[in-house]
Amino acid sequence: MLPPALLQASSNKAKAKSVILLYQWGGPSQFETFDMKPDAPAEIRGTFKPISTKVPGISVCEMLPRMTNIIDQCVLVKSVQHTMKNHNSAGYYSLTGFAPPTDDQRLRDSPELAPAFGCVVDKFSQARPGVPTFVSYPYSISDGSITPGQHASFLGKVHNPFFFTEDPAGKEFKLPELTLPGNISSQRLEDRKEMLKMLDQQSRVLEQHALAKGMDESFQRAVSLLTSKELKEAFDLSKEKKKVRAQYGETTYGQGCLLARRLVQAGVKFVTVYISPYISGEWGWDTHGFQNQPMDPILKKRLLPITNQTLPTLLEDLKERGMLEETLVLWMGEFGRTPKINNIAGRDHWPECYTVLMAGGGLKKGYVHGSSDKNGAFPASGACRIEDISATMYELLGIDPNSEMIDKLNRPLPISRGKPIREIIA
Repeated sequence: MLPPALLQASSNKAKAKSVILLYQWGGPSQFETFDMKPDAPAEIRGTFKPISTKVPGISVCEMLPRMTNIIDQCVLVKSVQHTMKNHNSAGYYSLTGFAPPTDDQRLRDSPELAPAFGCVVDKFSQARPGVPTFVSYPYSISDGSITPGQHASFLGKVHNPFFFTEDPAGKEFKLPELTLPGNISSQRLEDRKEMLKMLDQQSRVLEQHALAKGMDESFQRAVSLLTSKELKEAFDLSKEKKKVRAQYGETTYGQGCLLARRLVQAGVKFVTVYISPYISGEWGWDTHGFQNQPMDPILKKRLLPITNQTLPTLLEDLKERGMLEETLVLWMGEFGRTPKINNIAGRDHWPECYTVLMAGGGLKKGYVHGSSDKNGAFPASGACRIEDISATMYELLGIDPNSEMIDKLNRPLPISRGKPIREIIA
């Protein structure tokens, strides 16, 4: 446990109760989404055209027409930059807010690396009985090896996300983790819980061993989840109207976005929905143009249509239910794409300047922070880092970004090395 002095709350009251991170693995192109350059040379501007939105001065790609009516609820941060050009290192950075020791595609998960955002939120938040603080699904992302930054690392397993890989779009979608064996009742589990509590009161052995104590806490959480009516209700997508499910789309990612809304309704504080387990393939954004597959057909067929369906649907759904003001939504990947289209009709990795979309949770509305230069290569104003995105997120949740956690070497480490972007906070 951290000393009480380190469990700091922000000086500001929390503006957001929950966060939904829609993680766009592979690195979406800012040029084909939210930072188009129509006046740049053809090899930079690409073939898609910008369209106006209800907010003067803000345009989006013509393949995202539904965003035109909800962009007034969003913040576009067009000046995010870092130096990690490999997926695993950039992925780790964007999932934790901590730069890896090296920009190496061979970066492997280890206890020395930092925990995921949601695990930090779990550490510094008051857990609600029967509801996990952090839920992530439906993939473990990787590029050759598992990408670091998806779990609690040195914070300890008790702060790991409630993680599952079942398909929310499946006809028989249910979670084995929430299904009791036929011969075990909820009352029997509760009785066992009381028995362990009694034994713990009679013996101080558990108090002498941190590992055992951690296992006991994990068991208590497991029992709480297994017997939680709220969580079971949230996972039961059959309770949603068919019209609502259709609006999100009958895809794994679409139904995953719907589930995210249901989870924050149930009290989950942090939800991460991964769009794809791989950087490319069916839904990954790694559009180099390799294997004779130019970028534009992939964007037209899959990536832009599913974005046009899911992102505005989630934002509109949250708004209609009065939840957007207290739910922070982030749509982001690990980096952007190069200004110049390559010789195989694609764009390569580009972390030097890219766009992160944010909405709700105490942010301004219809606002653009920062800008890229005329070719979209580098920030022209308002340059910020992933650390600043994380500091802003923690601040909105009412968690002081300067709060400290203890790393593997027993050193105090701030949960964010950035500063909140005050210009985007309402």
